[in-house]
Amino acid sequence: MIAQKFRFHGHASLNYVFRNGAGGRSRLFAVKYVANPHRRCPRLAVVVSKKVFKSAAKRNRLRRRIYEIARPLVVQAARPTDVVVSVYSPEALELSHQDLVMQLLPLLHAAGLRQAGV
Repeated sequence: MIAQKFRFHGHASLNYVFRNGAGGRSRLFAVKYVANPHRRCPRLAVVVSKKVFKSAAKRNRLRRRIYEIARPLVVQAARPTDVVVSVYSPEALELSHQDLVMQLLPLLHAAGLRQAGV
């Protein structure tokens, strides 16, 4: 899990990203992002709806896997950006870690989550 300062608090900030953010999409994920000059740190949220998995355990497992992939990028990001990763396919849970990384990293890099100096 990522530190609390890198997480969203409340639905209003998520709604702002969904309304005003730019985005990218793959066959499994969609990423919406918007620059936030009012904050010092980037924020990340992962959304897995009940339409994807009815079981909370499966939703949470996938959410934790995505947070672990994104955590080093968020912690070392060069600029404050609000990023929301939405999962659209149940196939994402069955992917190996390496395949999940290959699907997710290009979207996170497009959102501006790169390690400082890269």
